[in-house]
Amino acid sequence: MTAATATLLISCPDQIGLVAKIANFIYANGGNIIHADQHTDFSAGLFLMRIEWQLEGFNLPRGMIEPAFAAIAKPLQASWSLHFSDTVPRLAIWVTKQDHCLLDLLWRQQAGEIRAEIPLIISNHPELHSVANQFGIDFYHLPVTAETKIEQEARQLELLREYRIDLGILAKYMQVLTPDLLTFFPILSTFIILFYQLLRELIPINGPTIEG
Repeated sequence: MTAATATLLISCPDQIGLVAKIANFIYANGGNIIHADQHTDFSAGLFLMRIEWQLEGFNLPRGMIEPAFAAIAKPLQASWSLHFSDTVPRLAIWVTKQDHCLLDLLWRQQAGEIRAEIPLIISNHPELHSVANQFGIDFYHLPVTAETKIEQEARQLELLREYRIDLGILAKYMQVLTPDLLTFFPILSTFIILFYQLLRELIPINGPTIEG
């Protein structure tokens, strides 16, 4: 088994010195950075970063990393989340009538390519209930119309809390989600908007942890 790592996902207004400040937080605490990717959306003035480092030799215990980094993130006006490679996330999948995206995800999860628990499937149609039953996953049929959208999204939020969901995947789910539902997740970059065409880009076959 490979050594445990920590990963920060960060989104904040673009400004000078961001990479240095974030990397220095890890360096100053004895961390060895093994992956770092960043992107700047100049039109939106937005900076995005994913940075991963080894926990072996890191001076801060896991429980102290979040409060320590929060002191750096606050003046940067950053939204961020912290993930550990040896912590298995819990996923919810939203679907409609088409089964190919859902089956692809479930087969990959069973093969170990997606290292995650999948306890919950939500749909605005009943057609894929049998697929959920086949894989032993709880299925909730919550029909969404213009009149019921707010009520049904409130029920979806209840389910996310009840099932302790960390991440969400839209597998050909074509409803537009409201901000209330999206902000359930600590940072929008951890909420994967998944269509089949993007699957191999977001979750490569060689299978990094899903939160990356």
